[in-house]
Amino acid sequence: MAKVRDKLYVTVPSLFRCPISMDVMRSPVSLCTGVTYDRSSIQRWLESGHDTCPATMQVLPSKDFIPNLTLHRLIRLWLLSAAGEPSSPSETRISAASDRLRALLAGIQTDAEDFAASLSELAEFSRFSVENRRVLVSFPGFDSAITRALAGSRSRIEALENVIAVLDLVLRENGSSDSGGVERIRRSILDCREDCLAAIAFALENGSAKSKVASVRVLEFLAGDFQSKRWIAETRGLLSQLVKLLYDGTEELNSAVLSLLASVSVTQSAKAELVRSEIVKALSKTLQSAASSGSMEEKCLKMLAVVATCADGRAAMGGDLSCAATVVERLAKAGKAATEDAVAVLWSLCCLCGNEKVRDEVAKRNGVAVVLLVMQRGCEGHVRSMCVDLIKVLRKIGLPLALRLSYDTKTTHIKPC
Repeated sequence: MAKVRDKLYVTVPSLFRCPISMDVMRSPVSLCTGVTYDRSSIQRWLESGHDTCPATMQVLPSKDFIPNLTLHRLIRLWLLSAAGEPSSPSETRISAASDRLRALLAGIQTDAEDFAASLSELAEFSRFSVENRRVLVSFPGFDSAITRALAGSRSRIEALENVIAVLDLVLRENGSSDSGGVERIRRSILDCREDCLAAIAFALENGSAKSKVASVRVLEFLAGDFQSKRWIAETRGLLSQLVKLLYDGTEELNSAVLSLLASVSVTQSAKAELVRSEIVKALSKTLQSAASSGSMEEKCLKMLAVVATCADGRAAMGGDLSCAATVVERLAKAGKAATEDAVAVLWSLCCLCGNEKVRDEVAKRNGVAVVLLVMQRGCEGHVRSMCVDLIKVLRKIGLPLALRLSYDTKTTHIKPC
């Protein structure tokens, strides 16, 4: 009898149990808090009038839930293996994998000797498969463990690169989903932002080229709202380090850096810091070497348009005539989004601040013909208004000073600052 009982006994991984019923979940769904329940159990909980998450007791801003397809597939595989052979190796492997993950997460939260080894193994686990990365994002305790590891690995570059590799892989795999686990990771890191952002800045300065790309991508993921963008931009030395990367970085790294900078440049102080870091010079250099009508061209022009909304930025561009010359050259064949940004840059320099040297340089580069070409392509609204203003000022080049001073723009969508 004991042998029969042993053979029928199946150990259910705790990850597969519903926190409410404690039974194996048939249809796992996740709330906005990231906690997963069996559909029937959580429906009864919500329909009975509760407005909180049963596991965390957080008030739910939304009672919607989404299917946890990854966990559903894992449970199905486990049930199939258990049905075929209750004590089969497959069942043992699933339980062992969960136990090993818990041990790894415990290991990366200590300063013991197994810290680096646990991180290395966790990085290998995340690289191994898509399923592994999907399991990690919702695995209990992963968010707090990886945050503590990130904050604690500053100045230990090998360990730090493994932490960033795990974050990059997991967030890229799950970032577009509605998983509550992704948002928990972001919030956990931002709650410990001083140490975590300093660690990422250290990786940007001292890490490998691959690690630098991953670090920039993790930062962009963290920049999910205005407040987090401001925190990132205000991290000491971070913006200047990002600008430095544009000089010697690969196209992949430069593209990631430009996307991040465009995202976090939400305050005048951030733009001023970028100007002091000589971003105009870096953008001009990058734009000159970028492929025509490519994403790098669009990102460079987008960033120049952002910097042009700052008085310091316009002054810096006015002092670098090659920048305006390159923008005119790119404007002739630019796509729609790049065209709007290029026109905004030229308008800011020629019309808003009336830089005579820039006007002369743009006119010398056939600026009137290029702007007319843009208008013929069918630009509308504020872009067309800026084009009209540009034609007016550029056609006055070579006229007596008294006539040139008669110009007065009616375009008001860009305010001087």
